[in-house]
Amino acid sequence: MKIDINSDMGESFGHFKVGNDRELMKYITSANVACGFHAGDPKTLHQTILFAKEMGVAVGAHPGFYDVRGFGRKGIIVSPEEIYYDVLYQLGAIKAFTDVHQVRLQHVKPHGALYNMAHKDLELSQAIVNAIYDFDKNLIVFGIDGGKLLQAAKEKGLRIAREFFVDRTYQNDGSLTPRTKENAYVYDPNEAAERVVRLIKEKRVQATDGTWVIMDADTLCVHGDGEHALTLAKAVYDRLIAEQIELIPIGKSIVG
Repeated sequence: MKIDINSDMGESFGHFKVGNDRELMKYITSANVACGFHAGDPKTLHQTILFAKEMGVAVGAHPGFYDVRGFGRKGIIVSPEEIYYDVLYQLGAIKAFTDVHQVRLQHVKPHGALYNMAHKDLELSQAIVNAIYDFDKNLIVFGIDGGKLLQAAKEKGLRIAREFFVDRTYQNDGSLTPRTKENAYVYDPNEAAERVVRLIKEKRVQATDGTWVIMDADTLCVHGDGEHALTLAKAVYDRLIAEQIELIPIGKSIVG
């Protein structure tokens, strides 16, 4: 068995530091790097990609809504055409830095509200996927299993990776519990590790109402800006190693 562990990174901006990217990279295999719209800036892009290269972590783009104030977590009504241009623009920004550091761009994972909206909106998903396809047909698209984003990517012929969130709880329909709910997060490292092992071995996760949801994943996400991100990532990493589950970047486990 093998799995990828990813984290959202490069979300610091100017004098404001978000997360502990360098330390967290010890326990992941792929990094989703902010492209400057919801967070991040040119210097942070440079540093984050350099850190990833030094530590052997694969690099992916993390494009979001143009919403620094709301950290990309506010739903914004924009046309599919605008989304196409915005995603394409952000891919170009990160590619400038990966080229300089001679790092291959591995995947794309939309951020925050854009990710959640695309999960249910096919037209929005198609705009995102079209931008990715036109930019680089070899990029892998991250999304929630059974959602519109992965559907659009498959229909376009792009490779996909089904994502499971280590630090978030799920509803009985397989969707994430809204962040506004008290039980939206998983804080206990042992609980997080146990959920991940069960997911990999039994293909299921327990929803907040106690029911079991059939689910599979190719990559596991720990949000880099979370208060307990480092503790959770280390617990999951250590448990997977103990279970003899191979940890490798998604680009090495998914073939097209």
